[in-house]
Amino acid sequence: MVCNDSRSSGQEARLIYAVTLPLSTAIVLANLPIFLGVACSRRLRNPAGYFYLSLLVADLGMGVGLPFIPWMALVRTLSFSACLLVHVSPNFLFLAFVSNLVLVHYDRYVSIVSPLHRARSWLHRRLRLALLAAWLLPLLFALMPVFGWNGWDGRANATAPSACARSRPSGRSCCTYRSVFPDAFIYLEVYGVLVPAVLAIAGMTGRVLWITRGQLRGIQRLERAVGGRRRRLEVRYVRCVAAVSLAFLACWAPYIVYTHVCMVFLLRRGEQGNSTAHIVLLCTGVAGMTAVPLLLGLANRDYTNTARRLVGKLWYHKSRAHRRRSIDLRVLAS
Repeated sequence: MVCNDSRSSGQEARLIYAVTLPLSTAIVLANLPIFLGVACSRRLRNPAGYFYLSLLVADLGMGVGLPFIPWMALVRTLSFSACLLVHVSPNFLFLAFVSNLVLVHYDRYVSIVSPLHRARSWLHRRLRLALLAAWLLPLLFALMPVFGWNGWDGRANATAPSACARSRPSGRSCCTYRSVFPDAFIYLEVYGVLVPAVLAIAGMTGRVLWITRGQLRGIQRLERAVGGRRRRLEVRYVRCVAAVSLAFLACWAPYIVYTHVCMVFLLRRGEQGNSTAHIVLLCTGVAGMTAVPLLLGLANRDYTNTARRLVGKLWYHKSRAHRRRSIDLRVLAS
């Protein structure tokens, strides 16, 4: 969801390209090795691996679609069908990413809460149905404006800037996010989809940390850990909680701040926001969210073993070539 009624200009276009292209390239390059490693590994051909693979596909889609997302906040002269396409497609990629992220967190939550019954859970017994729902439900929600729930007739011309209204070609109109997404749709997406998803992820993460705390105390009782051993276990747990909390805040806080800023401007209809601030906040927030699958992959060595081996081989060959050049230079110098 984006909000801004500022007019598109060359300066804004340069800013969008300068911010989004490096972020998009970094997201794709970071996800691609992990995606190939998970897809080619026979050990990861299980429900958890398929869920994570689906999340990586959604993350790659977010990386490819990131340069197009800030354009949703600007006013352009487009036809009705083109206006729907440039707004609905990025919104679907975003919703699919959130849906798959919740699915992966729920699978990991079930594996911690009831590890003995994980294989018999409905999530694993209905693997294809769960994956289909993770993509189909966001698609149906994102297509609501296409099915008729849009503000094109009522707001396409009423909210259009005068310069855009004067310069639009025949058969086209001023395309804004308000032309596609009514206020009710935006409220529903933010407070009916996004906020519950973030709260669900936070709740499942907190529950897993609480269970981990209980398991740590059980280990301490069984091993009768005292003194230095007990303190080391406590320090490791505190570090784990701090790392998870900081990762959650770093990945989700920018987009949550941006979303609530948007809602404030949505409530104050007459006020115009700073387009530069909107673009920077939006790109930073989306890029932070796309880092979550990478952190999940780094937390599980099975997902990154192939990428680690590839990087290790490349580093080994590079170091070997460097040593050979150094030896050759020494020989020539002598």
